[in-house]
Amino acid sequence: MIVVRGSGYLFDHQIRYPVWEASNPVLQRWLETLNLGGVILLGGSGAELLLRTQQLQEWSKTPLFIAADIEEGVGQRFSGATWFPPPMALGEIAKNDLDLGISYAQEMGKITAHEALSIGINWLLTPVVDVNNNPDNPVINIRSFGDTPDIVSALVTAFIEGAKNYPALTTAKHFPGHGDTVSDSHLNLPIINHDNERLESLELMPFQAAIEAKVDSVMTAHLLINAWDNENPATLSKPILTGKLREKLGFEGLIVTDALVMGGVANFADAEEVAVKAVEAGADVLLMPDDPEKAINAVYNAVESGRLTRERIEASVRRIWQAKQKIFNQEKPDLSIYNLSQPTARQTVKNILKYSLKTNNKTLEKVSSNTPKRNLIVVDDLLNADFLDRQMPGVIIPKYLGYDLQLVDQNTLDNVLDDNRSTLLQIFLRGNPFRGSAGFNENSKSFYHNLLKKSIVHGLIIYGSPYILDWFKTQINEELSWVFSYGQMAESQAIACQILFNLSASELGNISESLGDVFI
Repeated sequence: MIVVRGSGYLFDHQIRYPVWEASNPVLQRWLETLNLGGVILLGGSGAELLLRTQQLQEWSKTPLFIAADIEEGVGQRFSGATWFPPPMALGEIAKNDLDLGISYAQEMGKITAHEALSIGINWLLTPVVDVNNNPDNPVINIRSFGDTPDIVSALVTAFIEGAKNYPALTTAKHFPGHGDTVSDSHLNLPIINHDNERLESLELMPFQAAIEAKVDSVMTAHLLINAWDNENPATLSKPILTGKLREKLGFEGLIVTDALVMGGVANFADAEEVAVKAVEAGADVLLMPDDPEKAINAVYNAVESGRLTRERIEASVRRIWQAKQKIFNQEKPDLSIYNLSQPTARQTVKNILKYSLKTNNKTLEKVSSNTPKRNLIVVDDLLNADFLDRQMPGVIIPKYLGYDLQLVDQNTLDNVLDDNRSTLLQIFLRGNPFRGSAGFNENSKSFYHNLLKKSIVHGLIIYGSPYILDWFKTQINEELSWVFSYGQMAESQAIACQILFNLSASELGNISESLGDVFI
């Protein structure tokens, strides 16, 4: 009933999050002695993951769940595999062509499950089922398929149907709906004050659709839903997990908590009490408890004292065993490390990017070759910008056209206004866990306002959040050329730059030696 966090890298000196990821000796001891249910992984390449997952399975006496948060495909977390645009890109397509959006969502589910199993991941902690109807949501944001329950339900169903082609588990998250919050449950406990009618007609609708599509598991949200339980977060609430999810919605699969180290529950009670209350509420799997040994002992002692019954534990174990039967007892066709990022998968990514892209179709004003020009790239955090390096299209294409790179993040904007060169502005910004905000802070807004007032920005590309684009539309004149893309990966940069600069096939051909055909 316990799933712990581990590094996807093979060696301890590569561990990136030592607070959460146990060293190899500790992880091996846990797997050999505690009968853990699984490991959730982050980091490493797709090829490395194949070795890592084999290593973990060999250490464990019981076949393991190997889980990963791969909401944007395996390549989101493990380099070399297919990295899809955020789910909201599919929602954008579905607004204009629902059938096309459904088709791509189904293909995304199929490719994600196929690639995951090819490297040993058998539990997909996706799709996100939350309806992001709050633009200021700092943690769900473009991880959601959209802001209406109809579109989210349709695309979630399609993703699950696609994933069913392979024996990997899918997960609907975050129950009962994290889409209308203005705080991040990684940091603190969001409070939802909607009444029962609103919750059932909006937030629960996509979960019902996912259950009808036979989703394998549902992940809980660390939210206080006052209409249903004004004392306990949903993760620790029997009225919500057992009453709403099990009894009202009829869900019979696995209930897995969101990470128990997150502030939304970790600040609510001590770790041992959180573990017991989650099982008491109806959770089958405890994800990332602070200390698995303490969590196991706490649940064991609760059974010994009579607070938890043996029948309650046995019910969870039966569901876990049934889920593992699906993973380990079904034939896995055509699984190979060489399945990662196949041409058809990459073409699907490009198609989603192209059909979800937004632009005002204004021709970019040509700047004289003698005029000093800069490619001003702003990222959220320079230390966490894996989507950007010297050879990425967002750097190489403008460089080929005479733009000098200036790379800053939202904390290092101070001296940018002193530069009066003609400017291409590229912004990489989206909602992400642990950041605590969905977009700009007031200082950033003031900076962009002052930059635009100087009238030196002649081209704008925004990668990530459409809510950032909405703000910019209130600041720019109608003649400024702009492009918006949901994705931040190389393919997204190539497509956006091609459109903004109106590059012909021959011009792209001249640049392709630097970029490689994979991006164009």
